[in-house]
Amino acid sequence: MNIQGKKILVTGAAGFIGSHLAEQLVEAGASVSAFVRYNSKSSWGWLESSPRKKDITVISGDIRDYDSVKAAVKDAQIVFHLAALIGIPYSYQSPLAYIKTNIEGTYNVLQAARELGVERVIQTSTSEVYGTARYVPINEEHPLQPQSPYSATKIGADNLALSFYHAFNLPVVVARPFNTYGPRQSARAVIPTIITQILSGQKEITLGNLAPTRDLNFVLDTVKGFIKIAENDDILGEIINVGSGTEISIGDLAKLIAKLLQTEVHIKQDQHRIRPGKSEVERLVCDHGKIQRLTDWKPCYTLEEGLTITIDWLKENLQIYKPEQYNV
Repeated sequence: MNIQGKKILVTGAAGFIGSHLAEQLVEAGASVSAFVRYNSKSSWGWLESSPRKKDITVISGDIRDYDSVKAAVKDAQIVFHLAALIGIPYSYQSPLAYIKTNIEGTYNVLQAARELGVERVIQTSTSEVYGTARYVPINEEHPLQPQSPYSATKIGADNLALSFYHAFNLPVVVARPFNTYGPRQSARAVIPTIITQILSGQKEITLGNLAPTRDLNFVLDTVKGFIKIAENDDILGEIINVGSGTEISIGDLAKLIAKLLQTEVHIKQDQHRIRPGKSEVERLVCDHGKIQRLTDWKPCYTLEEGLTITIDWLKENLQIYKPEQYNV
């Protein structure tokens, strides 16, 4: 499938990855609609400042509302489903909100796509569904471990999507990105947390557990992987990892960012930022062999290159973050 000229809907397009994806789809020649959460200010999130804003049709609604989802899906040939609640700490406080958004919202997309004959649905997963690695690198056959309410709802959403493929022949693919970072990322994520604390002049930065490792991927690499997955006709009903195949600990990541910023910092651990013991995902590193066998995708940005771009963007946009505050 060539996405050029296709009518494509991106749910969650006002967010971090979704806004970058919508822009790259426009660049690739698609006709793009963006489903964003309705609000009284008519804010389109990151699309408000997008250089492609005029090329994207924005549809306001709520992923939990079947009527607005079906109306948005109506003319789409391809749906990239990214709308979700993603903050792990907040999932401890309000698991039901994650059930309603991540599971019921995914049902709404799948059912609408089924009724309207959509050509392809790309369900966005997360490496958090794997939990702490039982072996590395983690391939698509790795056991699923719901170590937080967030990951449990994403496991549910992924399996629901695959059930629609098996039961109703809905053309679904599950794209499973490992940890994505870059411009526009939420302050709840660790990389913006580290960078904004340093940029605000703090010599002592506050973090949670420093030992866990993560497989970090620049957002444009993740988005490229999503598009390659959508274009492949031979992977319907499959789960596809998108990751770099390398890992770095949170502690070493903080040191690397400080080095790139040419500063020295002291790291203080805050117990409020540490996950419950059985909920912490200690190690994530991707086996990306499957996507590389099935497509010509490969990461283009090194960690240092991606972090440098992210640092430069955060320097220009520091005023929209609250570095002194812990965001759940």
